[in-house]
Amino acid sequence: MSKGKYYITTAIAYTSGKPHIGNTYEIILADAIARYKREQGYDVFFMTGTDEHGQKIEIKAKEAGKSPKEFVDGIAGEIKSIWDLMNTSYDKFIRTTDDYHEKGVQKIFKKLYDKGDIYKGEYEGLYCTPCESFWTESQLVDGNCPDCGRPVKESKEEAYFFKLSKYQDRLMKHIEENPDFIQPESRKNEMINNFLKPGLQDLCVSRTSFKWGIPVTFDEKHVVYVWIDALSNYITGIGYDTEGNHGERYNKYWPADLHLIGKDILRFHTIYWPIMLMALDIPLPKKVFGHPWMLFGEGKMSKSKGNIIYADDLTRHFGVDAVRYYSLHEMPFAQDGSITWELVMERINSDLVNILGNLVNRTITMVNKYFDGRVEKPGEKEAIDDELINLALETPKKVEAKMKDLKVADAISEIFMLLRRSNKYIDETMPWILGKDPDKKDRLAAVLYNLLESIRFSGVMLKSFLPETSEKIFKQLNTTKTSLESLSEFNGIEIGSKVGKQEILFARIDIQKKLKEIEAEASKKQKNEKKEEKIEKEVKPEITIDDFDKVDLKVAEVIEAEKHPKADKLLVLKIKVGDETRQVVSGIAQNYTPEDLVGMKVILVANLKPVKLRGIKSQGMILAATAGRKLKLVTADIESGSTVS
Repeated sequence: MSKGKYYITTAIAYTSGKPHIGNTYEIILADAIARYKREQGYDVFFMTGTDEHGQKIEIKAKEAGKSPKEFVDGIAGEIKSIWDLMNTSYDKFIRTTDDYHEKGVQKIFKKLYDKGDIYKGEYEGLYCTPCESFWTESQLVDGNCPDCGRPVKESKEEAYFFKLSKYQDRLMKHIEENPDFIQPESRKNEMINNFLKPGLQDLCVSRTSFKWGIPVTFDEKHVVYVWIDALSNYITGIGYDTEGNHGERYNKYWPADLHLIGKDILRFHTIYWPIMLMALDIPLPKKVFGHPWMLFGEGKMSKSKGNIIYADDLTRHFGVDAVRYYSLHEMPFAQDGSITWELVMERINSDLVNILGNLVNRTITMVNKYFDGRVEKPGEKEAIDDELINLALETPKKVEAKMKDLKVADAISEIFMLLRRSNKYIDETMPWILGKDPDKKDRLAAVLYNLLESIRFSGVMLKSFLPETSEKIFKQLNTTKTSLESLSEFNGIEIGSKVGKQEILFARIDIQKKLKEIEAEASKKQKNEKKEEKIEKEVKPEITIDDFDKVDLKVAEVIEAEKHPKADKLLVLKIKVGDETRQVVSGIAQNYTPEDLVGMKVILVANLKPVKLRGIKSQGMILAATAGRKLKLVTADIESGSTVS
């Protein structure tokens, strides 16, 4: 029977680049909470996604030689693949370029405008492009953006503004009456003291200096600024409609039970977002939790610093559950956590190998050795048994209390206390001694049963955090009693059943050897990048005008294109050069599809000696510009056959 609904969201990831492990931590944390709520019996809806508009995206796409949509399609796909790699159980992945979202945002903007909460004005201030935020002089830190530390520039443009100040007192009252609305407490105090008490300024909510955004329907030179666009996903993604014709999911799941976000975007989610909802006459989310950052050692991860660790690299070396465990267990509730390759390996060896893996391995091995794998009826309990059994029965309650307060790391620590106690229980009862005495068979059966059942308790409670590992544990225990409800009694392992095949859960890591392997990988990658950079910057010898005159450059139109039958990297093009038709083979298949090319006017080296490329004749070469692995054809909007000089 369902305990009711639970709607949880992450912040949608910005599609400016590949997310590192610090970014990935949020989706792992949200997944653990969503899985635990499902285990408790809640009807959970878990939504994540990508934020895909804005000036930064427009600039990045141009640098990559792609349209903004092509650029975000690639990054959004990469983000989704990492979320899937980390075994996250989201129910919906929203993209802000989804058609229904864009239409929903336009309606929201229009409704706020019609209500008088949005008005047109002019903005002049200091703008940070990476954060897409305006700042006043007093808000800067050492003259730079207070969020990212990068330089800001003066900006002036016509814009629409949202009346934050109109709702300031109402928001302050809501926070006072709902003390759990902003968590943890330190974040709430920061919002009140730094933003609400000094007084809110009206918020710039449109831009005219770039085009990659959702157009304002009634003034199309404006695009909706990122925060109204991005924040609205929490309701557009479940079917909100400004006219009240909401979708089934909206009616069922709103208000959200938890917005899980990074502490750096707390202001947008605890001030701008609730005021937007007040203006729309929509209930506010129940809780916004601003989680801390995962730092590399003592500093923030940064590509420029070269200290970024990616989730896919970690999982390739250590496996998904090991990375999930480190991310969840090593992040404090309110303070920043830290990650390095060494710290990850040390934690895997100490906790996952020594405590969890060793316990399961030893126990299954002993059941196989002493009872041929069969679970025997235990003999009479002793006092030492009661201590372990009572701890096992109490642990699910402790975990529930920690999870209720979103103290996920503490919840995992409670489970590992039971695992540690179980290992100590082995040392205290010494089953290897009992196994030598035929008269101690009943006692040995009791000891091994208590260990099997303690492992089952731990496996059930670990399901939300280490789902793959839990399944491996249940397979070795050969049990179907895997629900939280089954932990009300210490008798889930069936007498007479046989345990499964013993399997190593986590292998011990030789840290120094693994570090050398990781360093070698990084060095190879760096060399490849430098090689590409060298090729890109290579300066060719000077030529004379006579040399250049030998090259016949013509404008040519692509009239047909298809894949080369024998080479994945090559495309076969039919091109029209004035009245002449030629065939050209070009190595551009990784950057262009045949459909992209038809109708395109390219620059042809027309007097290049014909050659055969993988068996197909090529009559010339088309020009392209390259930057590393990125390639873009040189095009011309002029009549086919024209000479380029």
